[in-house]
Amino acid sequence: MDVRKILHIDMDAFYASVEQRDDPALRGKPVAVGSASARGVVAAASYEARTFGVKSALPSVTALRRCPDLVFVRPRFDVYKSVSRQIHAIFAEFTPIIQPLSLDEAYLDVTANLRNLPTAWATAKAIRARILEETGLTASAGISYNKFLAKLASDHRKPNGQFAVTPDMGAAWVETLPVSRFHGVGPVTARKMAALGIETGADLRAKSRAFLAEHFGSAADWYYAIARGVDDRPVNPDRVRKSSGSETTFRTDLTDPAEIEAGVLEMAEDVWRWCESAQAFGRTVTVKIKYQDFQQITRSRSATRPIRTRADLHEASLALVRSVLPTPKGIRLVGVTVSNFDGAEAEALPLFDALAEPDPRPVSFAEIAEDEA
Repeated sequence: MDVRKILHIDMDAFYASVEQRDDPALRGKPVAVGSASARGVVAAASYEARTFGVKSALPSVTALRRCPDLVFVRPRFDVYKSVSRQIHAIFAEFTPIIQPLSLDEAYLDVTANLRNLPTAWATAKAIRARILEETGLTASAGISYNKFLAKLASDHRKPNGQFAVTPDMGAAWVETLPVSRFHGVGPVTARKMAALGIETGADLRAKSRAFLAEHFGSAADWYYAIARGVDDRPVNPDRVRKSSGSETTFRTDLTDPAEIEAGVLEMAEDVWRWCESAQAFGRTVTVKIKYQDFQQITRSRSATRPIRTRADLHEASLALVRSVLPTPKGIRLVGVTVSNFDGAEAEALPLFDALAEPDPRPVSFAEIAEDEA
C-alpha cells in the first residue's frame, strides 16, 4: 500500500490571535479570551499570556494573579466561526479529504492533492501561506504518514512552523516523547502510567500487550500501536458531529434545587434549539455538574430512539440533575449535552432506559481541561 501523506493543520492561539488581529492595541500584549469576573474562566490565551502560565480553562482570578497585566476580551464566536469557514475553504483548494476537528484544526489527506504539489511538506507550506494571506493569521502544521504522528508533529514547531515525521523515523521519534503528549493519554492516564513506570514512548513500547490490557483494558491496543508509531485510521471527511452541548457558570454557587433545575432547563433549551435547527436528534442526554471546589460529576441517560421533542429533553435533563439533589455543596456550573446522533429508531419501546451513571467518580477540573493549541 502506498504511504499516505497526512497533514494536521492547527491555528496558533486561534481565538486570541483573531482578537489581536482585529484590535492592534492588543498586539504584543498578554490577552485572554473570556471573562475577568471572579467566576470567569479563560477560554483561550495568547502566546504572550502563556509565558505567565495562563492557559485555557484556568479560573480568571488565578490567571490575573499569574499575570496582573492580562487583558481580557469577551469571546466573539460568530467571528471565529466566520474565520474558520475561510480557513476550511482554503483547505478545500488543496484536497477534498478534510476531517475538521474544531473551528481551528483539521486533518487533511494530501496524498493526491488538487495542486499537484510533489510533497506533503510543500503542500503544508502552501496552505499556511494561503491562510496568512487570506486571514492574517498563522497556522502550524504536522506532516506524517498517519494521523497520530501528524497531530504530534503540528505541536513541535509552534507557533507558525511545521514539522515532518517520515516513515523511517516515526517509531524512533515516538520513543523519545513523554506519553503525556500522546492523543488519548489524558492527565489521569498519564499519572497512572507514571505509577507503572511509563514516562516515555520507549517505556510504553517496552510493555507487552497483555500488560497493557491488564492495566488499561480496551485502550490497550491503541497504546500498543501508537508506541510503535502505528495508526491506520483514515482521514474521514464524512465524520459527523457526535454531540451538542451547552453549559453555564452561575453568578453564585447554588444549593437551592429549584434554581439548579432552572439552570439545567435553560441549558437544555439551548441544546434543543441547535438540535431542532440542525435536525439532528440524539439518544443520550448527559448532565454535567461542577461543584464550588471544581470537582465534577456527570450523569447520563440513554433512550431507545432519538429524542425528538423539547419535552423529552427537559424530562431527561431534570431526572438526571435530580439524581444528585439535594446537593451536599454549592454547584458552580451545570451543562447539558445530547449525543449518539446515529441511534436507530425503536418506536414501539419506552423512550428511556434506566438511569445510567457512566462517570460517578468526582473529577477535578484540572483533569478535564484541555489547552487551546
